[in-house]
Amino acid sequence: MNTILVICEGNICRSPMAEGLLARALPRSRVASAGLGALVGFPADETAVRLMVERGIDISGHRAVQVTRDMCLRSDLVLTMDNDQRKRLEESYPQACGRIFRVGEFIKEDVPDPYRQPEGMFRISLALLEPGIREWLKRIEQLAQAPA
Repeated sequence: MNTILVICEGNICRSPMAEGLLARALPRSRVASAGLGALVGFPADETAVRLMVERGIDISGHRAVQVTRDMCLRSDLVLTMDNDQRKRLEESYPQACGRIFRVGEFIKEDVPDPYRQPEGMFRISLALLEPGIREWLKRIEQLAQAPA
């Protein structure tokens, strides 16, 4: 997996946190994030930034971008926060089908949107992102070790 794209709605809460976690775990991969309805140019939510600092990850330089067809087609893996987002991406970019999945695919969980919610909701979202990403990392590692 050379290129991973993480998608949420506004690209200021969940996907920047997921991007930070994946980028730290996969330093040789290109990890990016975008939004289906991005708040283009906005920084990551201050609560998301603070929670990531607690994990030693700095996402303070993040700025929201809108997802594009090109982003999806250039990515080896596209991770969404829920099935609705997955369907919307697959309908918009059918050429990317087969590489679009939920972050919580293997833990069978959607990641709720904490936008404009108290810090506790951000912690819940992050508490779902972390095991979801851990499961993806296991599978990415397995793919990297598989004979060509």
